[in-house]
Amino acid sequence: MMGILSSARKAAFSNPNLTALKPLIFVLLGLLVMYLPSFIDLFNGIWNTNQQAHGPIVLAVAIWFFYFKATLVPQANIPIVPAPHIGWPVLILGCLIFMVGRSQTLYLFEIGSLILVLLGIMLLFFGKPMAKHFWFAFFFMLFMVPLPASIVEMITQPMKMAVSIASEHLLYEFGYPVARAGVIVLIGQYQLLVADACAGLNSLFTLEALGLLYMNIMRHESPLRNALLAALIVPISFAANVTRVVILALITYHWGDEAGQGFVHDFSGMLLFVTALFLIICVDTFLRFLTGLLAKRKTRLGANS
Repeated sequence: MMGILSSARKAAFSNPNLTALKPLIFVLLGLLVMYLPSFIDLFNGIWNTNQQAHGPIVLAVAIWFFYFKATLVPQANIPIVPAPHIGWPVLILGCLIFMVGRSQTLYLFEIGSLILVLLGIMLLFFGKPMAKHFWFAFFFMLFMVPLPASIVEMITQPMKMAVSIASEHLLYEFGYPVARAGVIVLIGQYQLLVADACAGLNSLFTLEALGLLYMNIMRHESPLRNALLAALIVPISFAANVTRVVILALITYHWGDEAGQGFVHDFSGMLLFVTALFLIICVDTFLRFLTGLLAKRKTRLGANS
């Protein structure tokens, strides 16, 4: 077994032909057979709902990011040092968690185990330096793991209430006849329910994941800047959600209930992410300016002393 792993890991990035990569291809095919039914269930189930609709987006981006990091391997000159003493326990643990999750229909275990299984395979074939190179890709996959409904409700309910309150006050300041009953915004003769899609885990997880991906690709050197940007993604998501609810309320008030549903409602979801990504870039630009200013001041103070 060790001889097969050795030949596969040496050929994977240096001489990627089908003959040399056969062992790794067989492992990946087995992985596909193992997890394909789980993902089919997800696409036909909770990933088809508003609460967990971020899952397919995160999965697609994670696959791209694995490919992106793989293209950087030849330039990074990463040594291939297999770590079977770590890889086998991680792989076996991942398989056991998958068996429990699959048998008990616990998506938290069933899908979460994929991270451990992939990590175990990478440790077996390529070792710890390669796993370290892909560390953010494994971390990024955490955002696609479905959470239990109780946790989702616990997180989304305060967010929906806060978005409802902010939207009501904002519309009131612009002179619109608006009131609120819980998470229902009443404007004119219309009632708008602030649902999970408008202020839930979907947008928060997706934006947090994309924000962290943006930081990883940009490779900012300042830990303080990265921490601030990661923390500010939460209020940015909140502001984008409020923007979406206000726009839908205005469209419904001026053009009727039909205008606020259907295509316009779906388009507002796209607008939410465009708004949020624009705000993330603006905040990042401001932080870059601020850290540059602080660096210049520090250099000036050092020169004067």
